Amino acid sequence: MASGSGAKNDFRRKWDKDEYEQLARKRLTEEREKKDGKPMPPVKRELLRHRDYKVDLESKLGKTIVITKTTPQAEMGGYYCNVCDCVVKDSINFLDHINGKKHQRNLGMSMRVERSSLDQVKKRFEINKKKMEEKQKEYDFEERMKELREEEEKAKAYKKEKLKEKKRKAEEDLNFEEDDEMAAVMGFSGFGSSKKSH
Repeated sequence: MASGSGAKNDFRRKWDKDEYEQLARKRLTEEREKKDGKPMPPVKRELLRHRDYKVDLESKLGKTIVITKTTPQAEMGGYYCNVCDCVVKDSINFLDHINGKKHQRNLGMSMRVERSSLDQVKKRFEINKKKMEEKQKEYDFEERMKELREEEEKAKAYKKEKLKEKKRKAEEDLNFEEDDEMAAVMGFSGFGSSKKSH
């Protein structure tokens, strides 16, 4: 076992301990110089806030995409997050990712929410109530206008159908009279068959 051939077959990586010890000392001294004896201040992040954009989940719904080896990651199948530079395969996981800690940190926000005061809550309720009333008024007016337009269109369509029916009956009567006159000129009373009906 103590032969010289055993050392040649040793494929393990050899580390220069002295070199790495010097690198570690150098890193420690640099860190101490940066601190100047004071601890590093924690990173101050914004409080969590509402999203000011609509999450697009349906734009690629039902579409077929050809993916090759050279296709960029943003155009791959699934949902691409440009903040975190990752692709998520389905909509539920994408929403989980967007609302998750990693994504919020990359946006510069913590997961803490600002504490609302009683006055802020009351103001928010008033604003939401006004919005609902405005929507109700707009909705009622627009809905009523749509109903009136539909009724007018139905009435117009009904009148047109009646006129067409009258014209068709008038043309049939005219054709029938012309056929009778033509038969009389030719010398016979009608175009019916010679068989007598029982």
